[in-house]
Amino acid sequence: MPKLLSISALDARGTSLLLLVEIGTTDTSELHSVKALLDSGATGSFIDRDFVRSKGMNTRTLSRNILVFNVDGSPNETGQISEVVDSLREDAVSGLEKQSLILSYNWLKDHNPKIDWEKGEVEMTRCPLRCEGGRALWKEQTRQKRTELRALQSCRDGPTPLL
Repeated sequence: MPKLLSISALDARGTSLLLLVEIGTTDTSELHSVKALLDSGATGSFIDRDFVRSKGMNTRTLSRNILVFNVDGSPNETGQISEVVDSLREDAVSGLEKQSLILSYNWLKDHNPKIDWEKGEVEMTRCPLRCEGGRALWKEQTRQKRTELRALQSCRDGPTPLL
């Protein structure tokens, strides 16, 4: 899975949302900014073949090709999926033409972002600890708890108030 470092909504129209995300591969740790289509109806996450090639991202060949079908059940004209990006999540490499990255229902389920469809805002406040957003939130919450505990301990250790 690409490591999600930041996210901001670019465009919200109807049932889709375009997001600006930064992804990083696990093998080279290179970061790439990319516009991603958030598609809750997609059954998998896909990354555009031309984008992968232009960024020099490494891929792994699948032992079996995966057939790709359109919503209407017809075979997709970009052909079968034969490789995935070498990252934490296996983003299938495909010819997407108009999109560089499609984030699917599984991505939504894994990260559980807070989405305001009216405003086109996305907040990564419920990420699991395994992702960058989740770790950052956990660190901030831990820092706040430590600060509160130090303040409480300071009160306990201080002089007894005069009555």
